[in-house]
Amino acid sequence: MKFIQYDFPALQVTNMTCIMAVEIITREDLMAFKAELLSELKAILLNTSAEQKKWLRSKEVRKLLQISPGTLQNYRVNGTIRYSKFGNTFYYSLEEIDRLLEQSSKNIH
Repeated sequence: MKFIQYDFPALQVTNMTCIMAVEIITREDLMAFKAELLSELKAILLNTSAEQKKWLRSKEVRKLLQISPGTLQNYRVNGTIRYSKFGNTFYYSLEEIDRLLEQSSKNIH
């Protein structure tokens, strides 16, 4: 019978016997990991929102406002919402959309 030994940092196999190094993770370790993970996620989300688009296309505006293409066209025609047109594509300022939403919410209250 041959004696086989494999040397791995956390694992030692000897003659079909497996000995593993065990590291105990405490509740405090998990809470610290959770806090660190949440902190990193918040930082990523803040960077993403800071890099938010300044201009939106019609499809994005319709989705944001939950309106139909016809309603968006009516808003353009009657001057409810300002836009820019480049080629065949309409662009809407995100600031303008925010202003429109703020104005409509003030009218409700």
